[in-house]
Amino acid sequence: MGAIHLVRHGQASFGAADYDKLSDLGREQAGLVGVELARRQVRVDQAWCGSLSRQRDTAELALAECAPGVTVTEDPRWNEYADGDVLGAHGDGRPQDAQDPRSFQRVLEAALAAWAAAGTQSDAAETWTAFRDRVEAAVTEVAGALGKGEQAVVFTSGGVIATLCGLLLGTPETHLVPLSRVAVNAGISKLATGRSGLTLVSFNEHGHFDGPTADHVTYR
Repeated sequence: MGAIHLVRHGQASFGAADYDKLSDLGREQAGLVGVELARRQVRVDQAWCGSLSRQRDTAELALAECAPGVTVTEDPRWNEYADGDVLGAHGDGRPQDAQDPRSFQRVLEAALAAWAAAGTQSDAAETWTAFRDRVEAAVTEVAGALGKGEQAVVFTSGGVIATLCGLLLGTPETHLVPLSRVAVNAGISKLATGRSGLTLVSFNEHGHFDGPTADHVTYR
């Protein structure tokens, strides 16, 4: 049986002019998740990431710790939904606000729920259905490319991980918001691959941020 380890990117620059950039803490988180993968002796037969800077940089920093020299395959299907697009279609269009992240989160969650409920009828440039289908296609390709007993690590985003875990639980629309809400930066979710397809083994593991590194736990 093989495995796919889904790693959420490190903390990005919420509220900054360029959100798609790891913060200093995010860079530390990326290194620590690489150390954790090495501690688990994860054999990285394949490495994938989206085309967003925060995903690519997390991959680079993590792999330097656990699998130096492994080539990362970049695939934009692993990119996060565009929050501005979702908010523009189903929210009040507000930008990220570093001074009031809780208010932004409430509005975003309501918009995500409406986006998922709208399905193909959304006015967003990328509908929930299109997003769900592209991330499902991405994980299906990775699983299909793995040989017997091989493992892959994918560096992606919280909404992608929540959607895939929701799909495996049978109700992606209802799991999108609650799973996204608790997704930790540089957390690990594990999928098993086998004859019966994909199985969710664990979600949002972040024991590598216990004890002395407990202050590294962030959700945004």
